[in-house]
Amino acid sequence: MNWLAPHFHKQNPSSPFRFFRKDRYFIRTPFWFRFIYPYSVWKCNVSRPTVFLTFDDGPHPELTPFVLDELKKYNAKATFFCIGRHVEKHTELFQQIIREGHAVGNHTFHHLNGWKTDTNEYIQDVLEADRFIQSSLFRPPYGRLTLKQLKKIRSGTELLKPMKIIMWSILSGDWDSGISPVTCYKRIATKITSGDIIVFHDSEKARENLVYTLPRILKNLHNQGFAFDKIA
Repeated sequence: MNWLAPHFHKQNPSSPFRFFRKDRYFIRTPFWFRFIYPYSVWKCNVSRPTVFLTFDDGPHPELTPFVLDELKKYNAKATFFCIGRHVEKHTELFQQIIREGHAVGNHTFHHLNGWKTDTNEYIQDVLEADRFIQSSLFRPPYGRLTLKQLKKIRSGTELLKPMKIIMWSILSGDWDSGISPVTCYKRIATKITSGDIIVFHDSEKARENLVYTLPRILKNLHNQGFAFDKIA
């Protein structure tokens, strides 16, 4: 199941999944992915043309303000899945996200890979992030968590409130240093449809592609009559 998050997978040359190299991944998530992680949100139901931009791994002292400024140009709302330790370090920036009307979600405290982390340790890390983020939305880093972790997060525990697990339908690939900014933009521009949940990253690894792609995606979709909403 490494292909669920190929941006994290270092390809084994002998793997039967050689197609899914570091620079090869699903831009549009196949419908059958939702059966791998049941009861997760992969796309939103809407009554008018609307997309849901999401930004993972922030807050970042330079890129998060850039994202907020670009969103403001189109009165766009978005959802920021924040890493707890980054929120602890950039508390004022996190509060700015909320003040400007965006939604926030828990992305663990230390950006843990659920497949490589004991369930109790994983839940504790989510709890630690919850001290700073306090959201009912959760996205697992790398898109990876076990079914046991999923059930505990979705249903809640004695200490952890139930949370809605948010996945995605469009993966921008902005983290991918193997593609140019122009390619990053072109690969997703024609694939976006109403209700899509789109993943970007307000993090250093995505800087070049994000700075080029986001303004153009916002302009393109705005001109097509799309609204930009946050996930509730």
